[in-house]
Amino acid sequence: MGTKLPRIAILGTGNMGGAILQGLSQPGVGALGIRATTRSEASANKLRETGVVAESLELVPQANSAAVADADVIVLAVKPAQIIGLLAEIAPSAKPEAIMVSVAAGTTLSSMEAVWPGAVVRTMPNTPAQVGLGVTGIARGSRVSDDALAVVRAMCETFGTVIEVRESEINALSSISGSGPAYVYFFMERFIEVAKERGFGDEAARVMVEGTFRGAAELLARSGETPEKLREAVTSPAGTTAAALAVFADADVAGIIRLATNAAIARAEDMAKD
Repeated sequence: MGTKLPRIAILGTGNMGGAILQGLSQPGVGALGIRATTRSEASANKLRETGVVAESLELVPQANSAAVADADVIVLAVKPAQIIGLLAEIAPSAKPEAIMVSVAAGTTLSSMEAVWPGAVVRTMPNTPAQVGLGVTGIARGSRVSDDALAVVRAMCETFGTVIEVRESEINALSSISGSGPAYVYFFMERFIEVAKERGFGDEAARVMVEGTFRGAAELLARSGETPEKLREAVTSPAGTTAAALAVFADADVAGIIRLATNAAIARAEDMAKD
C-alpha cells in the first residue's frame, strides 16, 4: 500500500528541495497535491516536464504565497539566511494549521516560531534522498502535535530513513549524515587519484573505487554485522590491509574525522548567530 500524504508546497528546489521532490515523486507515494516554486523560469519548466506543478519567482513574484495557500505541509528549502524572510512573506497566506518544515542548517526553531505561530519542524536530510536512500533527522518545535510530527515523518520516509532528535542534536547529526556524503565522495576522489597514479585508466579507476564503496555499504546493510567486524574480516594479521590501516592509525585519521565534524558543528552554530 502506498504512502498517502496531504497537500505539500516545496519552496526552493535546489539540492535539498530537489531531493525531497524526487523522493515524493517515487511510485507508491501519493499526495493530495504537490506544488513547487523556483527562482528561475527555466527550473520551473524542467519541473513541469516531470508533471510537477511549479511556478517561478522570475515570472510570478508572489509564487511562494500562492503555493502555500492550500498546503498542509510547507517545506522551506531555501538558504538559511532566507528562511525568516520567507516565513514572514508567506505567513499571511498560509493556513494556520499548516506545518512548516525547514531543511536549513543553523536556523533555530525559536527564531522560526517567533515569525510563524503554528507548528514548525526542523529537518536535516542528505542528498541520497534523491535515490530514496536519505537519512533525515527531524526535531519538533514547541507547538508540534504528535499527529503533525507523524505527517512530517511519513513525508521524510518517502525518501529514506528518519531519526527523531532533539534540536540540540541537529548540528551534530548534520556534521555526520548531512555532510557525510561529501566526506565519502572526498575519499572516493582520493582513491581514484591513487588508482590512476598506479596506472589504471579513468574508467577502470572509477569502477574500482565506486564499486568497492557501493559493495561495502551493501554488504554492511545485508549482513547485519558491525563495520568493525567486517573490517576485521578483511584484515589478515600482518597482511596488506593491516599494513595500510596502520598508516591510517599513525596519521590519526580518527582524530582528523573528529576535527572535521567539530568544524562543521562550529560553522552551524555560527550560522545560528548570524
